[in-house]
Parts: sequence; structure tokens; C-alpha cells
Amino acid sequence: MEYLFPGMWSALASLMLFWPAVRRYLPYSLDDHLMKYANILFGYIYPYINIKIPEYNGELFKRSDSYVAIQTYLASTTSGTAKRLKAEMGKDAKNLTYSMDDHEQVTDKFRGAMFWWSSSRAVAKSMSISWFPSQEEPRYYTLTLHRRHRQLVMDYYMSYVVEEGKAIEVRNRQRKLYTNSPSSNWYGYKKTLWSHVVFEHPATFHTLAMDPDKKKAIIQDLVMFSKAKDYYAKIGKAWKRGYLLYGPPGTGKSTMVAAMANFLDYDVYDLELTAVKDNTELRKLLIEITSKSIVVIEDIDCSLDLSGRREKKVKKPKDDDQDEKKVLPEASKEDSSSKVTLSGLLNFIDGLWSACGGERLIVFTTNHLEKLDPALIRRGRMDKHIELSYCSFNGFKVLAKNYLDLDSHPLFDDIHRLMEEAKITPADVAENLMPKSNPHSQ
Repeated sequence: MEYLFPGMWSALASLMLFWPAVRRYLPYSLDDHLMKYANILFGYIYPYINIKIPEYNGELFKRSDSYVAIQTYLASTTSGTAKRLKAEMGKDAKNLTYSMDDHEQVTDKFRGAMFWWSSSRAVAKSMSISWFPSQEEPRYYTLTLHRRHRQLVMDYYMSYVVEEGKAIEVRNRQRKLYTNSPSSNWYGYKKTLWSHVVFEHPATFHTLAMDPDKKKAIIQDLVMFSKAKDYYAKIGKAWKRGYLLYGPPGTGKSTMVAAMANFLDYDVYDLELTAVKDNTELRKLLIEITSKSIVVIEDIDCSLDLSGRREKKVKKPKDDDQDEKKVLPEASKEDSSSKVTLSGLLNFIDGLWSACGGERLIVFTTNHLEKLDPALIRRGRMDKHIELSYCSFNGFKVLAKNYLDLDSHPLFDDIHRLMEEAKITPADVAENLMPKSNPHSQ
């Protein structure tokens, strides 16, 4: 045997050297059979299996959920054994999170079996692709296992890694405030559709100045939605809910959004419609939105002219040629602006593409409810309409507690009477209370 193996390896090396030259002269059918049996033979000699998990699936619109979960799992469980790590800054600019670098390999054990994970980048097909910042070579993970552990991996290990990665992500989740990047540059390429900062707004329902009964009803509705995954699947609807917040300026619509996000522990996606080039880009933005998020469009009545876009026509003067010339520059200006239509926005809210992902709230805010197209705010799209009006006495008491730490005062009766006679917003009340609670004010 000691002479057999060196001779076998020498023969295999010679065959691999001359095989490309010999292969071109073989008939296609014979070559196909030889390759088939060669793979079978190689399987006996090399008993390991590779499973590839790419970063992107399909048309590269959305990162693979499996890839993200595996990345989180490996960062948590194997970063202590990797020799090359990537370090990223944490929330307070002092803590660093570590994960395995590209082209690094780590090991993992599960039920007594050994597995090898490696991180790699795909090689670009052409040099021109790498010129654009958005076209970086996609990453992928490779899991290497012995063939005797194939069923263990398919039945248990991969499910365990993905579920554990998702659980770790929830525990270590840092909530973010996203905004859509300006329309495309670099000939239509851009690095990301959304940019973000850490979401640190302190508003809560406890500090929100509004009627207690209305506040309680909103909280109950949010709790029911967050626990209704199976119910939405049962009735055949996408797991999302629309909220329309309307009322005069200064009544706390933006603060309400922040309180909802803090209560549910959701990310916030602040969508600026005027920065979206067209309906296709709007759809791509929707695909990139994760679950457990609030998509908010503030002052939607001012974002785009959506009140009658379906029936809008360009009117041309009949008699005055000079007036007709004045219309053309306006038309060209409109062509260069956002081409998002009412139809595109309606599909964004509850069309087929809205089912890509789950556990989302879609929130519109407006100061002028009457300006919005009825199709945009009907029940089923904006499921819950919440009016945020002028400050009530109950709201005043919340603000007095927040700003002055007062539960009662001799002037409260007079204030109650005056607030029934005059309309004042919570923002105006807060502005008058602020100097009295600021220890640095004069």
C-alpha cells in the first residue's frame, strides 16, 4: 500500500495536466460520460460537500434574509476564533462590533459534528462594473461539511443557524431612522437606496399630550397589530396597517410617530416622495424596507400633487401664441421632477408589491385632510384615522407634569376654563412652559 498511493496521486496529477488537451478531441457524448463518472470517483476520494449562501438573490434588489441571519450568527459565535476580523463602530462611538473578514474561515460545532464557514467575494465579470460604487462584488458564505452530516445540516443545523441569528439580531438590534437617498447619480448607479442614523427620539405615549382614552385606544390597536401575524395570514392580507394622522400644525403628529416607534421598538423610514424619481424607484425602495418598521410620509399633501393626478391634463391656450410659449418651460420642469403618480403610490401602500415583507406600519401626516384624494385615504389603505387637534385640558396636565413636574395647581381651574374658550396647540403650550422649567433661563 505504501507504493500504491504515491503512484495513484502521480497518475491523477498527470491526467489533470493533459486532460484539457485530450478533452477537445473527444466526442461530446463520451466527454459527458467521462465527466459524470469522474465526479462520482472524485466524490469517493473527497468526502466533503460545499453549500453556498449568496448575499443577494434574484435581481439583486434585496439582501438575502438567510445571509443576514448567518452573518449575525457567525459574528456572535465565531468572532473569538477568527484570525481576521472586521470592526464596526457601535452606537456610542466607543464600542466596536466584530465579524469575520472576507476570505476568512472559522469552525463551528453542532451535535458533535464539525462545520467550516468561509466568507468570500464573487469575482467581477468585467472591470467596468467595479468603477461604480454600487456595483461592489457581492459576498457569499460557504459551508463545508462531511457528507455523512448532510441530513443533519438540511434537517436541523441550517434552521438552527438562521433562527439563532435572527434571535441575536433582535436582542442586539439598534433601531434606526432611515431616509431615501437623492435620485440616482453616476449614470443611474448609487451605493444605497436608504441612508440612516441611530433613532434616538425620546417621545413616548406617557409624555404625549392627548386625550387619555384616545391614547389608550391607539396603544391597544398597536398591540393587536404587532401580535396579529397569524390572523393576517388567515384572512389573506399582507401584515401591514395604515395610519392617517391629521390636524393643524403643532398638534404632535411627528411626535406621535416617534412614540409609536418607541412603543413597538420599530425602525422608522422617513420617505421623501419628491426625491423619488419614478414609480419604479418607489417600488425598489419598498423592497428594501425591513419588517418591524414604520414607513412615514410627512405632510403628504405638500409632497406631490396627488389630489388629481389621474385626471390631470395640460391645458394649452387657443388664441395667444405668446401664452403658449410660457407653458412649455413649466412642462419641461415637471418632466425633470419626480414622476411618482397617484397610482404608483397606491400600489406602494396596498398593491402586490406591498406584500414583500411584513409587520409594517404606513403613516401619512397632513395638515389639510380635504386636499387628499379619497382613494389614497380610504379604509383598507389608511385603516385608522387619528385626528390630532388643539390641546385639551387633559393634554395640558400631561405637559405640566412633563415640563413643571406639577400634578395640580390653584391656577388649573382658570386654565381649564380658558382652554375651553380659546384654541391653542400643544406646541404653543409647551413653548410657554419651557422657559419656566429651564434652569438656565433668565
